[in-house]
Amino acid sequence: MAEKKFTGVKGFTVADTQYQFETVDSTPKGAPNVVYIVMDDMGFANLGCYGSNIHTPNLDRMAQEGLRYNNFHTTAICSATRASLLTGMNHHTAGICAIVEYMTGCDNGIGHLHKDCATIAEILHEYGYGTYAVGKWHLTDVTETTEAGPFDNWPLGKGFDKYYGFLHAQMDQFHPRLTRDNTPVDPPKTPEEGYHFSEDITDQAIRYIFHQHIAYPEKPFFLYLAYGAMHTPHHAPKEYIDRYRGKFDAGWDVIRKQWYEKEKELGVIPPDAELTPRNELVKPWDELSPKQKKTAARYMEAYAGMLEHTDAQIGRLLNYLEEIHELDTTVVVFLSDNGASGEGGSEGTINNFRKFTEEELADPDAEADYVLSRIDDIGTPKAFNHYPIGWAHAGNAPFPWYKMFTYSGGVKDPLIIRYPKLIPDPGSIRGQYHHVSDLTPTMLDIIGVEKPEFIKGVHQKPFQGISLKYTLTDGSAPDRKHVQYYEMLGNRAIYKDGWKAIVNHSRNGTDGDYAADVWELYHVAEDYSENHNVAAQYPEKLAELERTWLVEASTAGVFPMLNGAAYSTNEARKLLSRSIYRKERFDVYENILEPFDLIRTLDTDLSRHSHIVRAEITRRNTGQEGVIFSHGNYHGGFSLYILGNHLKYTCNYGTKNWYEAVSDREIPDGDVTVEYRLKVAKDESAQLALYLNGEKTAELSIPRIQTSVDYLTTIGANKNTPVAPRDYSCPFAFEGKLNKVAVLVEGHTDPQDKELEAFFHTD
Repeated sequence: MAEKKFTGVKGFTVADTQYQFETVDSTPKGAPNVVYIVMDDMGFANLGCYGSNIHTPNLDRMAQEGLRYNNFHTTAICSATRASLLTGMNHHTAGICAIVEYMTGCDNGIGHLHKDCATIAEILHEYGYGTYAVGKWHLTDVTETTEAGPFDNWPLGKGFDKYYGFLHAQMDQFHPRLTRDNTPVDPPKTPEEGYHFSEDITDQAIRYIFHQHIAYPEKPFFLYLAYGAMHTPHHAPKEYIDRYRGKFDAGWDVIRKQWYEKEKELGVIPPDAELTPRNELVKPWDELSPKQKKTAARYMEAYAGMLEHTDAQIGRLLNYLEEIHELDTTVVVFLSDNGASGEGGSEGTINNFRKFTEEELADPDAEADYVLSRIDDIGTPKAFNHYPIGWAHAGNAPFPWYKMFTYSGGVKDPLIIRYPKLIPDPGSIRGQYHHVSDLTPTMLDIIGVEKPEFIKGVHQKPFQGISLKYTLTDGSAPDRKHVQYYEMLGNRAIYKDGWKAIVNHSRNGTDGDYAADVWELYHVAEDYSENHNVAAQYPEKLAELERTWLVEASTAGVFPMLNGAAYSTNEARKLLSRSIYRKERFDVYENILEPFDLIRTLDTDLSRHSHIVRAEITRRNTGQEGVIFSHGNYHGGFSLYILGNHLKYTCNYGTKNWYEAVSDREIPDGDVTVEYRLKVAKDESAQLALYLNGEKTAELSIPRIQTSVDYLTTIGANKNTPVAPRDYSCPFAFEGKLNKVAVLVEGHTDPQDKELEAFFHTD
């Protein structure tokens, strides 16, 4: 942006001063705007312009006016891809080994981005750009998301002028926990009034551009628009979901083949690309019962409705840019952060927070009966639905495997770039090999600037990605990217000049033993779909690639690796994670002014740990009631509250199972201490006891306890959505006075308190 620098001669007074100014403009002449649009958990084949029957007219238009890429790769999981996208670095180097919640304690897993790996927002700020982020962030360690900060690793600390969205991994699209800049805020309206997160963040993005365009029309902008779609929950307005009634009744085997044939017809895969066979995690559609087929089809209808609805929001942004005559002066980049997700398991789920028991897995028809009784809830605020893995298999056609795997189904994803100025053949398809780390170097190459050596006083590492600008102008240009490693939760791969070696660590049957892993080899220059393992035919080539992976991984800082177990057949969606940062502490909150979100200071999922919640309260009369403590939301959690002059604890297990304890006596007026103690066993069962003034007043056995990943924890009220909807609606704030609340988490030690020592340190 242009700035005026005084170059005149100062006098004793203003009247004596000789005025002269020099205009200094750090922004390159004719610099384009840049927009990154990121989708979550969307497969290679899901867009209409990539082969599906899902209606995506706005992205299809963007593809017709720009370019589609069929050899573009990500990291296989969300935080890591976003880190690589924004910094132009490999994700381990940037500090994100997987998702920010999985921290190794080493440089490759610090829970946020390294300062010497600046984001594109920080870089473009140096060149006068306005920078805006809306939507999913997921690049800040949860221990740093308190209302008091620290804010260094929030979007505004990473170069953005404005931010509006959510900081976490996934979110209820109808009831999101929103942050504006560095402050938590509530949604502007309710679902009943028509609220949806995708619409909200698109409104904000347009508003940010509008205000800059009015105030500084000459100033370019960078917009990072990261939708929560298509991550679970697959939420969309009902009219969008209903448009797909019956469209997926043929089942995932038939649909996958149809999409594969359409991919060939469109030319987004080579004519000799093969459709990989169904893997062992996917049931043949014909083996499903009629009830299972009906529920599975509805899950996919919700997914499709969400995708079309998101496409409509992208269309609103593109149309606005066109209205203000900025569309053709903007580089618009669209991508998915990884392949389609199989985390819904073989049956899918109406509530992704509820783990299936072995009994439920053994009787899928019983689960289908339950879902059928709630089938109209799918896609609405009453569900947190995820489709079955068979639909992810279709969405990743023609590739094998899914998100978190380093096969093409996890890492080969859609990329569309629209920038008419550099594209001589709009509507074409590009096949050059590239990686998400290449996009930010490309934008700087297009703008014509370099990454500064220092940003905010920190010496910067050079980009590890390379520019793919050459592909915009020449579809026949040879590849310039020759080598790229992959590692995700122990799953590993290496690409080198048309060959790819892969380790399916999570499915190798080695119980996490890296020494027992077996590498596979694919000649992807000839075998686009990774359908033929030629390791036995080319042992020397495989050995070469294994050595190359070790060199590249060492250089990028891959070690130590996390040992993951993606899509375990025994426990669907289970991941083995380790975080050395889980805090074991005793927190006391005194002089409480208002209900507040505790999770911004307590980073522990309490459903997984034995703990005690003790509150000292004052009630002036027996009519004062409300929530003392809540953990979770409508889709799962537990709450301690006063109702009908009794202390009550409710555990909501996935909105299907409810466990309740009520004090056997009324609560007296005046000063009272209320308390619950929860002892969690290794099998995730729990024992609960309620106390009034130190005396046990109720007990409860809970067969299985779990909360939502969101685990919103509120003191003095239940914010967002009600944990116990049968008893209260939000916020149900406590009407008396909270004098002190103590939360004691497993690992807390207090040698002076023998009772608590015995509670926490005995089985």
